[in-house]
Order: sequence, then C-alpha cells, then structure tokens
Amino acid sequence: DGSRGSGLMHHKFLVIDQTMVITGSANLTSSGLHGDPGQPRTRGNVNHLLRFSSPELATVFRQEFARMWGDGPGGEQNSRFGLPKASGGRQTVQIGDTQVDVLFSPHPKRDRNHGLDLLAKQLKAAKQSIDMALFVFSAQQLTNALREPIEQGIKIRLIADPGFASRPFSEVLDLLGVTLPDRNCKVEAGNQPLGQALQGVGTPRLARGDKLHHKFAVIDNRRVITGSFNWSPSAAHTNDETLLVIHSPQLAK
Repeated sequence: DGSRGSGLMHHKFLVIDQTMVITGSANLTSSGLHGDPGQPRTRGNVNHLLRFSSPELATVFRQEFARMWGDGPGGEQNSRFGLPKASGGRQTVQIGDTQVDVLFSPHPKRDRNHGLDLLAKQLKAAKQSIDMALFVFSAQQLTNALREPIEQGIKIRLIADPGFASRPFSEVLDLLGVTLPDRNCKVEAGNQPLGQALQGVGTPRLARGDKLHHKFAVIDNRRVITGSFNWSPSAAHTNDETLLVIHSPQLAK
C-alpha cells in the first residue's frame, strides 16, 4: 500500500503542451499544497514547485513518461516501472544560461549512474556551503560523503522533518553523533554516526499533521538539487523518481 515508502511511482511532474514542465516536491493534494480539509490549523506540507519553459526539457520528461505509460491500457504489456524500466544516466539540458541535469531512477546498486552517487559527488564538490531541507534522509552513503566537507570546515546546515529525524534509520541522528536502537534493541547494520555532533541541524515546529516535505539542497549558493527524490536507498534503487541539479545562482538565492 506504499506505507513503507518503497516500490512507489513517486514522481511529481506534469508536462503541458510539450513545452512546460512543472515538478518539485509537492504532491497534488490538499495537504501537499495548502492544508488538510476540515483542519484549519494545518498549513499544508512544506513543499515547492518549479516551472520550466523548455521544449528540450519537456522532451526528456515525456520520454520518461512514455516508458511508464507504454502504449496505454488495453495494449501490449509494455509499461515499465521500477528496475524493469531500465533508467538511463544523467541527461543535461541547457535553458538559456542555466544548465539542468536530470536523472530518473531507479538503478541497480551496481549501476554507478544511481542517484545517491550523483548526490554524493555534489556534496563532495562543495567549496563553501551546503544547505539541506529534507523529508527523509536515510542513506549512510551521503553521511559518509559529508565527512570530507565537514573536515574542511565547509558550512553545513540541515532542516529535517521532525517525524523522520528521530527514527532509528535516520541519518539526521548520525550527523548528531547519536545511535538509536530500533524497537527490537538492534542498531542499523553499517551505522556510522559522526564522532562529533554537527552544529546547525534542526527540525521545525509544524502544525499537527503537516510535514517538511522538501527534498532540496543548495550547494555553494550556485547549484540547487531538487525533485521527488528523497535521500534514501529506496529512491535510488526501487522507486520511480526525478532528481535534478540546477546550475543557477539566481534559483539558489
């Protein structure tokens, strides 16, 4: 039923008239956009949407849609999701002066095109700052990728969803140097918390039921990482997802 967060068609994108792409972290629901019906205290999940006017980018997204759609209901059984979809590598589109890198998931762990590798490379390439706003952060690989920037004194800040931040598998705990056993008193396999807590890690106060649902990072005030892609192994290796790296100081600001 999707409650485990894996095996999902997790995309959030629209392609309109083969020229416009709308995507980001927001699901097209009341709670995703402006609050739960009948719950006036809620403000909706903390999300973002981006709109691109680019026939070239629209083509890239329509190709991803075509793989999943196949020839439609009642036709051949050629709709593909998950690993059978055979997602390719990163694609680059130039929109004016802005470079947009697009990666669709999932990939097998042995495929070095996978999204966690792309994220790790972006984090390791940081020279000045890394700002992150994350719903789910559960990939040990990315905590490991942050160790080098931390040692170099690069400014790192994280706002994390409070509902996921304190779960035993959360890498937010690793950044705080904390190990939390699960309900069976077992520690996550391969867990590697930092030896010293990272300063600048926090969670927001939200109305009951609202979530910080972003999946974005800003690197060096020049690049924005975003999409439907939670920073998790499921996003990289199981779900159908969008991961974008947008090279734009204006958007980063």
